[in-house]
Amino acid sequence: MNLLFKDFFGIFKIFEETYERIRKILIPPKAYSWQTFIYLSIFSWIMSYLATGYIRDIIALFGWLFLIAGTAWYTTDDPLRVPGTFMPIGAVITGFLVSVFAFGDQTETITSRTIVLWPTISALITAIPEFIEGTDVDSKTRIPKPDARQRIIVLVASCMMISCWLQFYFVMDNWLKQYPSLSAESFGRSSFVITGMEPEKIPTNGVTILNKLQPLVEEQIADRPWSEVERWLLEANVKVGQLGREVINNNLSKYEEKELWRVEPRVVNLNSGYRLDLLSIWTGPTANPRGYFLRKSCQIDPVAAPSTTTNSRIPEDKKAVAEIQCDRLSKLFSGAAPPQQ
Repeated sequence: MNLLFKDFFGIFKIFEETYERIRKILIPPKAYSWQTFIYLSIFSWIMSYLATGYIRDIIALFGWLFLIAGTAWYTTDDPLRVPGTFMPIGAVITGFLVSVFAFGDQTETITSRTIVLWPTISALITAIPEFIEGTDVDSKTRIPKPDARQRIIVLVASCMMISCWLQFYFVMDNWLKQYPSLSAESFGRSSFVITGMEPEKIPTNGVTILNKLQPLVEEQIADRPWSEVERWLLEANVKVGQLGREVINNNLSKYEEKELWRVEPRVVNLNSGYRLDLLSIWTGPTANPRGYFLRKSCQIDPVAAPSTTTNSRIPEDKKAVAEIQCDRLSKLFSGAAPPQQ
């Protein structure tokens, strides 16, 4: 029985200690404390949801300032430092809040600039106390001691370098989104870029251009009178160029690289007909100094037109129409596009 009472009081004591810790955190010991700032920030955010217009923005602004002040105060009372540095964890947290407050927006709270400038802002917040000396009621600026200057310079420079690497990552990520054909390049010899994935064997947008262009060309050639098709082929540069620009504008409008693709035809006269090569040519940066292009070939031959009336006076061999058959897949070629014939 005594053991049972002992365990019961032990559990009760644990709950009592937990309650005291929570009460110590939640209840401010005095009006001028970090809890007061946190409660003011919560109150400001609630009021900002009830307000409208510029009043809402002003209240939200004060909410952010109260939150940053309260967090900075709490985390610097008994600082836990980042291993290997003299940077308090509180400076990292405060730096994040300051970065979100300064560079976030209503549609996207955490932006790339928030992440990029977070380390540098944290380092500057860590360095600020080194320039101030005094008490809570009397303080003045000072020049840090030589050993402190060295630590500050190393810390700020290291954090700025981290910011540069983060910015480099976002730049590369944005390039690969706006210029997805770059993902077909090999970065194996790069000392800075690691893609973590196998490069594409053939640029997707180049294939898309030819696949969308093919039915448009077939529509203008298939089952048309042979003489009309031959005239069309004489103007193939203009015809295919217009169709190519239409395809690029319709299908690559969301990519910046749309300006770097060009469509050109190549017409080869064969004994039985013609071969029309549709080329999508990449004019952007590439590891191959001579560039590359994609090609889809279409065979165009005259065939006898199907008889529509049994009493037609025109001989069947005089009613030739065009038949077109294109390759199913596009092929990638290194080097410059072949010259016009």
